[in-house]
Amino acid sequence: MPSKTSGLREELKQTRPFHSPAHEALLSVVRTAAVVQRLMAQVVEPSGITLQQYNVLRILRGAGGTGLPTLAIRDRMTEEAAGITRLLDKLDAAGLVLRERSTPDRRQVLCQITPAGLGLLAALDAPIDATTDAAFATLDAAESATLIDLLGAVRAACRGETLPVDQGASRAGQPPR
Repeated sequence: MPSKTSGLREELKQTRPFHSPAHEALLSVVRTAAVVQRLMAQVVEPSGITLQQYNVLRILRGAGGTGLPTLAIRDRMTEEAAGITRLLDKLDAAGLVLRERSTPDRRQVLCQITPAGLGLLAALDAPIDATTDAAFATLDAAESATLIDLLGAVRAACRGETLPVDQGASRAGQPPR
């Protein structure tokens, strides 16, 4: 487990202390997300797609042959994407996704990943897995589970939700909330 001093102040070249531990935690999450995203982008972008486009393809692969409506893809993305139609336009033009109007509701557009999109993801699977494993190599399985629980608790709090008693920091050796 990392030491008590994270080095975040030094990394950000911040001379004053953080306002609070919560403020430091927030900046640590944001900074870590940016570092990991840059790392993932270095793997994905040589294939001619952005990290957001990769995320769309990953979502569509998981949806299977039935595909998903445009707004369902937007809702499943790890980052908000105001320009989901523009993302899909580029993927469609590259032959990585197929879009068609729904028969019952012509306003709805169903999106499916093409064989070329599946092939691109298959080519990226091993490098993405290796990058992910390297990024989290300092955490053992229990620490990874704790991190997942803690970050889930933060996301739930941001949505105004409360977690069930058996989730959250209980795995971290702290009392349930």
